[in-house]
Amino acid sequence: MASSDSHFADPHQRHRAEFPATHWTVVLAAGDSAGPGMAEALEELCRAYWPPVYAFVRRQGHRPDDALDLTQGFFARFLERKQVKLADPDRGRFRSFLLSSLKNFLANEWSRAQAEPLIPLAGRTA
Repeated sequence: MASSDSHFADPHQRHRAEFPATHWTVVLAAGDSAGPGMAEALEELCRAYWPPVYAFVRRQGHRPDDALDLTQGFFARFLERKQVKLADPDRGRFRSFLLSSLKNFLANEWSRAQAEPLIPLAGRTA
């Protein structure tokens, strides 16, 4: 864990991080793979939205370490799939889009964890 992220692991943190106001110019620049400022815009979005995403995951009942892993996994998948390109100012706020994406991610992670095969105890047969 990077030292700049260490404050997220504090179990006594209030988890009230608020979503910032949407700056659609940054969101649209992040989604423009041909644009010169795409990388900087993606970094700005991740820095701005990491705390409220982490706080949301914590409020869902996840332990600090698990919440860090889930938040990291969410952003990794969000960036890998270039989901920011799907954000549309005509369809609502970016925070609503991000929260919807996060809820889907958390549901998929929960389903994946539930589907993991159980390991039989040694010496027992089914």
